[in-house]
Formats: sequence, C-alpha cells, structure tokens
Amino acid sequence: MSDSMPLPQGQWPVLQPGWVWLCGAGPGDPGLLTLHALNALRQADVVIYDALVQEAILDWAPQAEHIYAGKRGGKPSAKQRDISLHLVDLARDGKRVLRLKGGDPFVFGRGGEEAQTLVQHGVPIRIIPGISAGIGGLAYAGIPVTHRDVNQSVTFVTGHDQSGNATGSLDWQAISKGSQVIVIYMGMKHIAHIAAQLLAAGRPLSEPVAIVTNATTEHQQVLETTLGTCVADIEAAGTEPPAIICVGRAAAMRQVLDWQGQMAGEAPRNLDPLGRGRPAESA
Repeated sequence: MSDSMPLPQGQWPVLQPGWVWLCGAGPGDPGLLTLHALNALRQADVVIYDALVQEAILDWAPQAEHIYAGKRGGKPSAKQRDISLHLVDLARDGKRVLRLKGGDPFVFGRGGEEAQTLVQHGVPIRIIPGISAGIGGLAYAGIPVTHRDVNQSVTFVTGHDQSGNATGSLDWQAISKGSQVIVIYMGMKHIAHIAAQLLAAGRPLSEPVAIVTNATTEHQQVLETTLGTCVADIEAAGTEPPAIICVGRAAAMRQVLDWQGQMAGEAPRNLDPLGRGRPAESA
C-alpha cells in the first residue's frame, strides 16, 4: 500500500534522522490525509500515534515501528510528560520520528506542548497541519460550521480541562452571547454541565444540537437533538465518545446537506431548514 499512490512531482521535504515531525492525521478517513502527511509516513523510522488514528493510516508506513501513545478520558494511558520525553529520546537515537495525531496537532491535540518540549531539548521539528474534527467531522455529517444566514463567528472549545474535570475557566455567558455556533471537543462526559451553562446563559431550549461520533469513519453516527433534550437523548441513544458536538442553527443544515444519507438513496428532509423562504442562491 505504501507505494500504490505516487506523490506528484515536486520538491518534497525529507525527514532527516534526529528530527521529529508533528503531523495531523485528520478526523479518521484516511483520504483526508494531506500529501505532506503521506510523505512523512513513507519516510519515518518510528510512528508514535494517538488513539484516534485509524489503522489503515498506519499501513502507509510498513517500514516503521508503530508505537501507541493514545490518551482517552477515563482509561489508563501514558502520561504526557513521558510521551514528550520519549520523542526526545527517539530523536537523540537518530531516528526519523513521526508524531501522528488525530485531527490537527495544534487544535486540542497537545501538539504545542510536545513541540515546545522538543525545541527546549534541541530537537528540530516540522509541523504538518491536519483537518480538525470540528470542521471535517461536521462536514461529513452535512453540517457547515459557518453559513451566512446563521453565523459570523464560530467558537471551538474543549469540554474538560487537564484533570478531566469540566472546564471552569470558560466564560459560558460570553461564549453564548458572542458566538452563534459553538463546537465542543471532548464534551460528552460533561454534556449535562455544558448544556446547563448554555441554557443559563440564555440559549433557547429549542437550539439545534448535533453530536457526531466516530466522525468520517465507517462507524460514524449522528444524533440530532436540542439543547433542552440533548442529555436525555444521548442517554436514550447510548451515544458514546469520541464525539464532536455542534450547538447552533448550523446543525439544522444537516436536514438538507446530509450528503452521505443522500448517497444511500435518502431524500433531503427539508430543503429550507433555516426558513429563508427563498432559493439558496439568492443574495
């Protein structure tokens, strides 16, 4: 598989011994890898990968040693300090190291911490961005994070802090008033708290909410609910992480843009879910 897709002609960067490249693997679908990511996979001596990196992506690096370093909430996992220092040790051993992270390494992926550790220890790095689940995962569910009739801002937040507890530093009043669409990473554990905070901040009970689990993979599922009923609906549906949560009217666009459902023969449920009363091409 590693040779079945040649890279276009060009001056592709070379992963040198002693370097660490921090790379985003995208939200799941191997087709969402960047060409720089593919180039890195083909050169690496060792790939240290996270929990949300699909096995099919690792197949692009058959020559490399694969080391799992996933961190999942509530489950035994390596300490961040140990992961970062392991990267340093591998680089100092002269390995060509690829640190492969789900989504984008700099979007709630601890990539900034790991990169800083490497630089502080004199290890040269390269950063390869990836498609974040908060954008790509929602797009696969038929949800645009921006729409001219819905929002002029979107806010990305994490549902928990470093200890795994509900994030206490977020000003939910300000977020609620300042952003029409809110995208929440790692929020399932504290969804009751988050929903209560948003409702207390003035968001309506009827606010559309979409929860996308296992985004962009063959196991993707989407729960469409509202801010007032999402906690009960999640429990009733048995919805579990990994999930990305979208709060705001943009979530209603899935009624017309569920392109995967349409590929399977389903008709759009509502051609005008925002109630514009005019064709979409109208200004």
